[in-house]
Amino acid sequence: MKKLSVLFAAVVMLLSVGVKAQKIASLDVAGILNLMPEKKKADEQLDAFSKAKQEELKKAAAPTQAIFEKYQKEAPTQTAEVNQKRDAELQKLQADLQAKSEAARKEVADKTDAAYAPIEAKFNAAIAKVAKENGWDFIFDANNPSLIYKGGPDATALVKKELGL
Repeated sequence: MKKLSVLFAAVVMLLSVGVKAQKIASLDVAGILNLMPEKKKADEQLDAFSKAKQEELKKAAAPTQAIFEKYQKEAPTQTAEVNQKRDAELQKLQADLQAKSEAARKEVADKTDAAYAPIEAKFNAAIAKVAKENGWDFIFDANNPSLIYKGGPDATALVKKELGL
C-alpha cells in the first residue's frame, strides 16, 4: 500500500511539473437549458405526447379490467376448468398490455432523444465556442460535479505508461 502511495505521489509530481496552469470555469447547465425556447417547446410537445400515450394505455386497459372484474365475480360459480381457462386468458391480456406499455415507453424515449439531440448539439457548440474564445480548458457544471467541456491536456496516456499498462 505504501508503494502505491509513493507511486501515486510520484505520478502527481511528474504531471504537475511543467504543466501550464489550467483555466477552469463553471456553468449552470440546467439554468441555461431551461431558458432555451427550443427546449421549452420540446418539453411541451413531449409532455403532450406522453399524456396521449398514457390515455391510449388507459383505454386499452379498461376492457381487460372489466373482464377481470367479471371473472372475479363469477369465479365461485364456475368450474375449476373454466376458471383455469379464464386465468390463462387474463394472463395473455395482461402480457399484451405490458407489451403495449413497454412499446409506448420506448416510443416516448425515442421521441425524447430525437427532440433533444439538436438542442444538445446547439448547446455543446455554444459551450465549445465560448470556452475557446476565453481560453478555458475545462468547464464544469455548477450544479453537478461533472465535466461538460474538456479542452486541456489528457494525462491518461502518461499515467498508463507510468503504470505499465
